[in-house]
Amino acid sequence: MCGIVGLMYFGEGKAETEVLGNMTETIMHRGPDDVAYHFDGQIGLGFRRLSIIDIDEGRQPCSNEDGTVWLVFNGEIYNYKELRSMLIEKGHRFSTQSDSETIVHLYEEYGGDCVDYLRGMFAFAIWDSRTRTLFAARDHFGIKPFYYVLDQEGFVFASEIKALIASGRVNKTVRMESLVAYLTFQYVPQPNTMFSNVHQLQAGHCMRVDSDGRVQVSKYWSPIFEPSERSMNDYIEDIRESLRNSVEFHMQSDVLRGCFLSSGIDSSAIAAHMNSFESIRTFSVGFEGSNNETVIAGKTASVLGTDHYDHIISEEEYFGSVRKTVWHQDDPVADPAAVALYHVARLAKEHVTVVLSGEGADELFGGYRIYREPNSLRALSWLPSEWKQMMKNILTSAPWSFTGKNYLIRAFTPLEQRFFGNANIFHEDAKQDLLTNWEIWFHKVGRPSDITKKIYQESVHHDSVTRMQLIDLNLWLTGDILMKADKMTMAHSLELRVPFLDKEVFEAAKRIPAHYRIAKGTTKLAFRKAMEGVVPDFVVNRPKLGFPVPLRDWLRNKERMSVIREQLLMPSMARYFHLPYIDRMVQDHLTGRGDFSRKLWVLYIFSLWHEMYIEH
Repeated sequence: MCGIVGLMYFGEGKAETEVLGNMTETIMHRGPDDVAYHFDGQIGLGFRRLSIIDIDEGRQPCSNEDGTVWLVFNGEIYNYKELRSMLIEKGHRFSTQSDSETIVHLYEEYGGDCVDYLRGMFAFAIWDSRTRTLFAARDHFGIKPFYYVLDQEGFVFASEIKALIASGRVNKTVRMESLVAYLTFQYVPQPNTMFSNVHQLQAGHCMRVDSDGRVQVSKYWSPIFEPSERSMNDYIEDIRESLRNSVEFHMQSDVLRGCFLSSGIDSSAIAAHMNSFESIRTFSVGFEGSNNETVIAGKTASVLGTDHYDHIISEEEYFGSVRKTVWHQDDPVADPAAVALYHVARLAKEHVTVVLSGEGADELFGGYRIYREPNSLRALSWLPSEWKQMMKNILTSAPWSFTGKNYLIRAFTPLEQRFFGNANIFHEDAKQDLLTNWEIWFHKVGRPSDITKKIYQESVHHDSVTRMQLIDLNLWLTGDILMKADKMTMAHSLELRVPFLDKEVFEAAKRIPAHYRIAKGTTKLAFRKAMEGVVPDFVVNRPKLGFPVPLRDWLRNKERMSVIREQLLMPSMARYFHLPYIDRMVQDHLTGRGDFSRKLWVLYIFSLWHEMYIEH
């Protein structure tokens, strides 16, 4: 785990030591153990190291035998020992025991197809001096970040946007398309960012940049579900075998390892498998109240026999950390759980350098409660589409309300128009009231359905549950879950690994039919069955909580809301929003006329981000 940066000029420019130094300095938290560079005329590569594997010799940038191919790499390759043996048989000579050198020789052997052999999490760039070409790739699920700026002068890339800013090449202006999308999704969907000229290399993609400025971006992998009809026992066996194997692979390191542990089945399954290989330490955080996750997590740790540590986050501690999390995230991500993740990472770093966690299980196995909605709406699915549209129009325009109205509206709304992922904060009518110059922006930036449209078109042959999972796998997972997982752990120089997001685990998950995922009033049915006897019985069927942040109640504290209101109504926000509309939401939330906590949080995080990254 580390931080990577690079600078490539088109034409006669020469990469400057000072610029690369400034870029690596901003991401020291990603790699406090070492810093190194490689320069070759127009190209410069920089690396900050967090030592995990081959601590003594595994430095970067690293090269092949004759120094013609150079790599900077962020992540871990879990099958590197197998690949190393294969490559040695083909005549390649290694100078280290690191997983990073394996990528160099794999590239020598297979060129850009090297990504097809990798099992792990990665974002890397390879400079091939023989062809004067830069080749970059991001892992299958987007676990590790890769940001870049491409302009007439050249190409700049980094693990974090703040490093790009240090290069002097970032335009500090807001991409309005991203802001409008953010108001729906609570994050900026890839490949965009909130900055007007900063992009992300998408998950499962690679790119080639030639020294004359030619750029080619291509997809090498995408998650495809291929359900097959077999017995439940067959799926249970596949899940158990693939997950145990993945956890064992993910435990490779030369430093101490641990595991995040919540009250749910996902992290409990990872902890249980880890503890079957060696005694481990587990970590959890929670909040005072009925949904305090540390209670169940502590009970689980006791049954598993782990060395457990937990921490209760106070309201003051939570709000005292928000600015730090916004700075570390680079792009605004308005997930309240990010702060909780920041604190559990800080706790874990006191004891270990690597943690495993349960991210990805819900997207692979069907774990979110919203995935049960297609079954609940099935009673009205037989109605002709024109009838549904007519009934929806009547209900949405009717001033009166009644029990079940929202259910009927959703039942009469096509899936493509009602599901944009796990967050759908501001609907289009609310955006019209919120945004200044909405009429202009509407025609320029479009609707959230424009972002999800391609995924829905490519999955039209699937059932509704699978289509929803594909939306989350392609958008929510990368934009929210993995974004905050990487940034909040790296803030504390802690490496996070996610065994569920492994190619082999996905091979098992993609074959499970929807009726074995969402059934019998629960989610992740096949996975829960597979974990019987692995995790404690009281965890197997517990509903998903995530990090249940008591944000709604905290924002009804007048003193707390006064501080937030001041940030929300800063003059700079009037450039984008109608401030009286925001103030009405503040007052309505304080007086209990509605729950506007998530909407206000989305705006609050954007305002903090704007102050840090645009105004300064």
